[in-house]
Amino acid sequence: MLIYVCISSHGFGHAARQAAMLRELHALCPDWTLVISTMVDRCFLELVFRDLPVVLRPVQWDVGMLQADALGADPAATLKALQDLEDALPQRLDQEVAWISNQETPVLVIGDIPPVAAELAERLQAPLVWMGNFGWDDIYTPLGSAFEGWVRRAQECYQRGSLLLRCPFSLAMNWHLREISLTLVAAEPRSLPAAFEAELQKDSFPNVLVGFGGLGLGLEPSLFTRWPDHRFLLNRPRNPDLRKHLALINNVTLLPDDVRPLDVMPYCRRHLGKPGFSSFCEAMAADLGLHVVERQGFAEADTLMEGLRQHASHRILRREELESGCWGLDQPLQPPTHGRLASTGAFEAAKAVKRVAIDTVQRI
Repeated sequence: MLIYVCISSHGFGHAARQAAMLRELHALCPDWTLVISTMVDRCFLELVFRDLPVVLRPVQWDVGMLQADALGADPAATLKALQDLEDALPQRLDQEVAWISNQETPVLVIGDIPPVAAELAERLQAPLVWMGNFGWDDIYTPLGSAFEGWVRRAQECYQRGSLLLRCPFSLAMNWHLREISLTLVAAEPRSLPAAFEAELQKDSFPNVLVGFGGLGLGLEPSLFTRWPDHRFLLNRPRNPDLRKHLALINNVTLLPDDVRPLDVMPYCRRHLGKPGFSSFCEAMAADLGLHVVERQGFAEADTLMEGLRQHASHRILRREELESGCWGLDQPLQPPTHGRLASTGAFEAAKAVKRVAIDTVQRI
């Protein structure tokens, strides 16, 4: 059995949740071949899929929303990129159909959440499972008439498939498919290198994990010195000058390259970042307090923020508060209006994928 996963190249969250699901699926069906198809940063993929036997096919299936940084959006550039993608997709489809067919094994396609996964599955005569908390039709609809054609095409694609695995914090996704609603989709933290674990525990300062997704956000490094009684944990930035500057700040610790933010969450009390699906799932599963800056121009953000209010202890920041260092880390958190969510979504999704594969593929 070959499981072929079309992963959105927009940001890191889609790949992170597929890594969590595929790890559970591999435990259930260790002899199945797992293929991920995306243009997400390879270093990130190697980190989240580490020790999981996956085949990487570097293919861009969608555009998503082009952004200057983690909080912005550029609809005009997105439209241009969508047209370029449409021109390139026929060749990419031909290439992947040929490669998959040459594997000479039954296949199931998972889409998270490029619309063209529907055409790939149909050309392969394979079942299709969608997994996500939104579709690009939901994201493009509020952007006006220029996106109407792309909305229609996405909706037509999303209504083809065997199953929708609806993740938490979801938009409408009115696709008229059979659905299974999932709880939080998050992987398990890995053990830390002993020396790094000791460093995190060497004093009583509360650890604050800082993360703004794959695009990042250029926070002024001196802002961290406004909170000398807190230690801030950050991914190592690629910019060498910024990396050198951050390394000189006493209360900033850069994560080793082989450590995911998820892995240090058990050692943290709070998380400072933006609205993001996988960040929210992982932080809520770890019961962290979330300090989240508001985001404009991206429809998913409103739904994520509603989920934050309902299911996590939190503080909501304006962008000017974020950029001035007014983070409220010494203030009490707002309690959730509803209860905490379970964090078994990755296992639930893996069981559902296995069921579709056995019930559908093996009958063909």
